[in-house]
Amino acid sequence: MEDPTLERSFRGHKDTVSSVVFNSNMKQVISGSLDGSIMLWNFRPQLRAYKFAGHKDAVCSLDFSPDTGLLASGSKDRTVRLWLPTVEGKSSVIKAHSGTVRSVKFSQDGKFLLTASDDKTVKIWSVKNQKFQCTLSGHSNWVRSAEFSPDQRLAVSGGDDKVVRVWDIQASKCIQTYDNSAGMVNCVTFMPNGTCVAAGTSENAIQVIDLRTNSLIQHYVGHRGAINSITCHPSGNFLLSTSNDSSLKIWDLCEGQLFYTLHGHQGAATSGRFSPTGEFFASGGADEQVLVWKTNFDKKAEKTSEKNASSKRRPNVAAAGEPKTKPKSKTSSQPKAIANPLPEKEAHQEKVVRAEDSSSHQVTEAVEVAQAGSMYSNEVQDALANTLSHIVSQLDVLAQTMALMEERMTITEDRVKKIEQGGRP
Repeated sequence: MEDPTLERSFRGHKDTVSSVVFNSNMKQVISGSLDGSIMLWNFRPQLRAYKFAGHKDAVCSLDFSPDTGLLASGSKDRTVRLWLPTVEGKSSVIKAHSGTVRSVKFSQDGKFLLTASDDKTVKIWSVKNQKFQCTLSGHSNWVRSAEFSPDQRLAVSGGDDKVVRVWDIQASKCIQTYDNSAGMVNCVTFMPNGTCVAAGTSENAIQVIDLRTNSLIQHYVGHRGAINSITCHPSGNFLLSTSNDSSLKIWDLCEGQLFYTLHGHQGAATSGRFSPTGEFFASGGADEQVLVWKTNFDKKAEKTSEKNASSKRRPNVAAAGEPKTKPKSKTSSQPKAIANPLPEKEAHQEKVVRAEDSSSHQVTEAVEVAQAGSMYSNEVQDALANTLSHIVSQLDVLAQTMALMEERMTITEDRVKKIEQGGRP
């Protein structure tokens, strides 16, 4: 099993990168920033980056729908935009909330959009006609994160009121709450099996909650700063977290412990996302960079899945709540204990990976991509030159036409004079 490696680095934003997401075609990674812009970065160095401008304030969240091919963005300007991620960068605007839109998430089939806001509400929208569907009310403070369950029957949300709420979409009501003693909830996500949710808090902790029992089954403490984002690997075996302590951490949910610590950002690591297949993951930071990493360790997930299938183990997230040394109960399928990972310095299987350990080839690619702005400037200059050349040629044609008209007018004047003098034309 290999360690994660830094594959690409992108620079172009002028402020903190607040959100990152992969295009499902795996040809682009897309980033949103507090500078109000959205950048589409192509993995092929010879292709320039595209910048989308439309929001009037900071972009807080992005999500991509593989079914519709649409990109959603939420902003401090209180609007949601739906973009076609093409060269034209066309978008439509939804005046969604009365406060900053902190989170946007598509449903699994791409037909609905979930938004969360500082106005203390979560809202559901129809993507096809961009119509409002319902409001989920119950939070008493800013809502920072919300997400649909994989089967789209439920939604989870969390915010500054320190409460994780689970909603029944059909009934538009809250059916479960979990009061979080570990600080404000900055981010929430469903596990792929849909039975558990994870929450990242302002008090440096990550908590995994089993919805079947509404109980805490895992509590991870390893970061030295607030958790800014969490995302689950498609296999359900690993969790990626980003933090104000500038690090990314990979948590092994099967073993219930810290697996990797990654260093690449200078300043807070603000966002992270696995690719749809889990083969890559991206991160954004206060250093205005977007980093793309190759997972490599997901090979372990494949082996674990095969092992689980052969032994008919129950879902790995639930199993992660039990210590490795404790035998599983034959009378209950619910976890019995909370897995408390060892501190980082004592976690014997944790590995530290630094971005500077990447090869020179990867660094060269990063430099080329970082110059995408200058490539764009050169292309603009070329386009202007071509346009000016076309205008000059049209002016030449116009001049020739004027000369021909003058010649005909002279002939006409001569004929008029002959008529006046009694001559024949």
